[in-house]
Amino acid sequence: MFSIQKLASGLPILTAPSDGTESITVLVFAGAGSRYEQQNNRGISHFLEHMFFKGGKKFKSTKEVSAAIDGVGGDFNAFTGKEYAGYYVKVAAKNVELACDVLSDMLLHAYFPTEEIEKERGVIMEEERMYQDTPMYRAGWDFEELLFGNHPLGWDTIGTEELIKSVTQEQFQKYKEWLYTAANLCITFAGNITQEKALSLGETYFAPLGGTHKETFMPFTDYGTEKVMLRTKNTEQAHLVLGVPGVSSQHDDHFAMKLLAVILGGNMSSRMFLNIREARGLCYYIATETDNYLDAGSLSTRAGVDQSRLHEAIEAIKHEYLLCAAEGVTDEEVQQAKSFLKGKITLSLEDSEERAHYYGKQLLLYPGVRDIHEYFEKIDVVTRDQINVLASRLLSAKELRLVVIGKEEDKAKLVEMIS
Repeated sequence: MFSIQKLASGLPILTAPSDGTESITVLVFAGAGSRYEQQNNRGISHFLEHMFFKGGKKFKSTKEVSAAIDGVGGDFNAFTGKEYAGYYVKVAAKNVELACDVLSDMLLHAYFPTEEIEKERGVIMEEERMYQDTPMYRAGWDFEELLFGNHPLGWDTIGTEELIKSVTQEQFQKYKEWLYTAANLCITFAGNITQEKALSLGETYFAPLGGTHKETFMPFTDYGTEKVMLRTKNTEQAHLVLGVPGVSSQHDDHFAMKLLAVILGGNMSSRMFLNIREARGLCYYIATETDNYLDAGSLSTRAGVDQSRLHEAIEAIKHEYLLCAAEGVTDEEVQQAKSFLKGKITLSLEDSEERAHYYGKQLLLYPGVRDIHEYFEKIDVVTRDQINVLASRLLSAKELRLVVIGKEEDKAKLVEMIS
């Protein structure tokens, strides 16, 4: 179970206790992901995430932050997605006040030292180059660009080189003041903690966070019309992503699409794994996944294959999509997918960090927060017919989009193959 309380400022405090764990994760979610950006500040959300750890009033440097958390064997990190950013500290329960102290000092007193900004520019440029040199990651970014086009959902969270090289301390301060308000944040406590303790810690450490500004972002309306994105590169493998536009996180078919993805390529007993990896030996990794945003979504399959068998792999994945659209799924597949999905969620939520993420993301973004029982009910009520109708609608040749990174040079041939 979980509970939600609010401080006088309106800042929500969500508590998700868990029996049988000695850890607590304190996670701050902010409505400050990359889709809040404009063309002239692409990447500021991600850069700001890095800068929050560079010093505040009490912990004056990255070294002091690290030493405090490392000194008790804790974990801390941050992440920037399209619709949110997050900052967390995970510690043994007895050290929860330290976790709050570090996070509150960061949120309230980060001052973004100029000399640290200059150093971090190089760090982020190297991060960007790392992704450029890792095709299995780069292909996923390219797929979102292909699908969502020149919209913030289609932009890389890491941003543009121009922004990375030019952003200033003043811009960071303004961006923080704009989005890091009580109305645009939520604090989640998960693990070995009570509602009363969490509220007390919230009052003690986070009460000064104020502000009523809650920024909205540009709605998404139209998927891109380009069919193929090709990066010709001298790689050992050809990496591909083949997928279609999907449904949003708020759509009635959200859970049906999750189950469809499991059936197609979500585990080692899925169609893609058995028919393409095991039966044909076409690839080492292959997986079907969904991305679900508030007003958009996708379903895609990614794989790494021998350069000489790229076309065969594309045809094989396309075949599985079209076969599923034409003939549907079986009752047995649906039940197995439901059991798999619920089992994976159950296991993940034994970790206080995953538990904090599960609840905090919902509180920040969604109209309501579902507990595990309600979430599983949504999975259970999905019918085979619902999945089949969705598959026939989504998995059509005219909706296919393909990204390839490898030695392939003939883009026209790829367009022909998926049309």
